[in-house]
Amino acid sequence: MKFAVTFTVALATCVAGNSWLGNAGRTAYNKWHESELERWLSDHNIPYPAPADRKDLQDLVQENWEDNVVKPYNKWDTHQLSNWLTSQGQEVKKGTEKNKDSLLSQVQSYWKGTADSANDAYANTQSWIFDTWTESQLKAFLDYHDVPNPNPRTRDSLLHTARANYQNIANKVGETASYPGDWLYSQWSDSDLKSWADERGIPVPQPGTRDKLIASMRRNSKVASDRAAEQYSTLSKSASGAQQSLTEQLLDSWSDSEIKSWCDKNGVKVPQGSKRNELVAIARRRSAELTGKNAASSASGYYGAATTSAGNSFAQATDDMYGQFRHYYDYVMNQFGMATADAQSSMSSASARVSSSASSLSSVAEKSASSASKDASKSGLNAASAASSAAKQASASAKSEL
Repeated sequence: MKFAVTFTVALATCVAGNSWLGNAGRTAYNKWHESELERWLSDHNIPYPAPADRKDLQDLVQENWEDNVVKPYNKWDTHQLSNWLTSQGQEVKKGTEKNKDSLLSQVQSYWKGTADSANDAYANTQSWIFDTWTESQLKAFLDYHDVPNPNPRTRDSLLHTARANYQNIANKVGETASYPGDWLYSQWSDSDLKSWADERGIPVPQPGTRDKLIASMRRNSKVASDRAAEQYSTLSKSASGAQQSLTEQLLDSWSDSEIKSWCDKNGVKVPQGSKRNELVAIARRRSAELTGKNAASSASGYYGAATTSAGNSFAQATDDMYGQFRHYYDYVMNQFGMATADAQSSMSSASARVSSSASSLSSVAEKSASSASKDASKSGLNAASAASSAAKQASASAKSEL
């Protein structure tokens, strides 16, 4: 009996130990090179002994990891806290603009990051480290390291190529990649680094030496990447809503005979005696088939470049997208066989406009983060208004052709 109790206790201890080791093993910095541990501590202004053995360095990183990576807002000033809240579409509570404790409490209530997500991110650095880079910066990086540019050369393809070759490049130049050194930013000028910080509301270190600028960029790149992903999600919803509004309003504006005519032109058989709701359903299904690939691809061309780019100003993105809404609408109508002659002739240059738009989006980084919430709301209204106008014009054009 005594043996059984002893064995049970030993087994429980072993299981607990393995569980602890498993959690520790998931901590990304456990696999970092000593130079990376020292770099991280230096970037976060945490003193460490020199010389120091690996265990001392790792213990120091562990002690400070949560406040600087899992919950980086604990180290933000009031301006950064307010800026982040506004970028999330949240209003700073009146009277708390300069109260750091109150701002911290507000940020904590909306923060989505976890210890697991932080560890996963730093175990796969290449998946986000380039998210704040513009098309030209990605190209310069690939050119410098003799990596052939993809064809066609778009921001998305450059981003994919940089990610795919990141580890190989680091190995080639004999550098670490999990928490990269200054080598990663060798093609960036000091003014580029300052602009990157300014555009995101990040205080530029004073004096703004190159080492400190790069350290600031390393500290804040993950948060900037997360913010861009959230902004892209909002943009995608606005675009999706605009396309849906376009389809619904267009069909609602047509008479039964016009819907039947459209179906005939597109090879859709309409059963005799079909009621209006049945006609609309048939046309809607056919519309989805026609635009499922083409229109979705077109929309992706406009918005896709922002997927992982924290270099996008949300307000500018909204303006650029809906400023070119008419071009997108003409493209869709062309797939329906109902575009005007002018619209049809402009289709050949559509892809060039898409590429130009996507490229311009990635060149400016979150300059309007403080007004993101308002812009998101306005974009939905602008999209609906544009869709309504487009539907009326299409209806008039359709009637004139029938």
